[in-house]
Amino acid sequence: MSVGRVAVLGANGFIGARVVEMLHLGRGADVRPIVRSAASYAPLSRFALDGRVADGFDREALRRAFEGCDVVVHAIAGSPEVILGTLRPVYRAAGEAGVRRLIYLSSASVHGQAPRPGTDDDSPLDDRQPVEYNNAKVRAERTLRRLRAGGQVEIVILRPGIVLGPRSQWVTRFADALLAGRAYLVSGGSGVCNGLYVDNLVHAIRLAMSADAARVDGQALLLGDAETVTWRDLYEPIATFLGYDLARVPRVPPVSAAEWRTRQTGAPGVRRRLRGLLPERVRRTISAAIGPSRPPRRSPWDIRAGGGPEATLEMSLLHTCAYKLPHRKATRLLGYEPLVGFHEGCRRTSAWMSFAGYPAADECANEAARRSEAG
Repeated sequence: MSVGRVAVLGANGFIGARVVEMLHLGRGADVRPIVRSAASYAPLSRFALDGRVADGFDREALRRAFEGCDVVVHAIAGSPEVILGTLRPVYRAAGEAGVRRLIYLSSASVHGQAPRPGTDDDSPLDDRQPVEYNNAKVRAERTLRRLRAGGQVEIVILRPGIVLGPRSQWVTRFADALLAGRAYLVSGGSGVCNGLYVDNLVHAIRLAMSADAARVDGQALLLGDAETVTWRDLYEPIATFLGYDLARVPRVPPVSAAEWRTRQTGAPGVRRRLRGLLPERVRRTISAAIGPSRPPRRSPWDIRAGGGPEATLEMSLLHTCAYKLPHRKATRLLGYEPLVGFHEGCRRTSAWMSFAGYPAADECANEAARRSEAG
């Protein structure tokens, strides 16, 4: 099936921007980036595309932005309020604009960060998990199915694993933590990393645009890379590029869900839960008013008061995962097979790290020598 114009919501984000780049440069579709503000569009302006500005909560603005589009890719990321609050406006605006299909980027984490062996695309979902992001994605999928039951726009739900590659937060956060002396490995990082190179995700999105509706409408599809790799396998080339010995990165024990809940009962945890009760628009207004004086967002590699690294529940579950999720259903229904292998993805990511200004191993060694001489 031929595909007309494709609207990409969240086009300024890591995944959305790569979708725009690959669809445009691959000349496989007429792509329309949609972002929340004009400032967000700046990085994409080099493509001279027919971009639009529309808030994901604004149904009328979305309808205008979707006019003339055949497919909408929902790649908006954010808090649970954003994840859930944008679905109805987006779906209804798509219907009013005559869009044929909505491709929603959910997450493999609907099955948890450490899924049980045997889990697949059709395993039952639970929205009472200890990680709230997972619950939001589960509820989002359920909301979309209800909307589809009463609407005309087809839906395809894609569940990528840990999305990797240039600009991925899973790369930059670990690299930054290494450089800052905050990195750690839970149980040595021996758990399975259910990773997906970003270009493989875009490949699956492209396939989902034109797949037969009788096969894919209403389906949820797990996506992953071909290889089974560990978190240590993922981190090793990052550490090597920066000149670090991964064997010297601190090992920390995993934290249980009960321990994590206890830790969250402190004042910072209470404040976070109270903020979570506010509507997203109110939270945005408060954040804008507070401005740069607000405290920085916590990283998985923040240092606890005692001075050493301490694992978060999410990283504990990820680093101890014992099961690789399958993507057989995506292969059967979409014809999906990963195009970029793990090692090639690592090579491309290292090349991007150099381009992005991360200090390569020889630069780190020179800096260490200068510090030693100065000390």
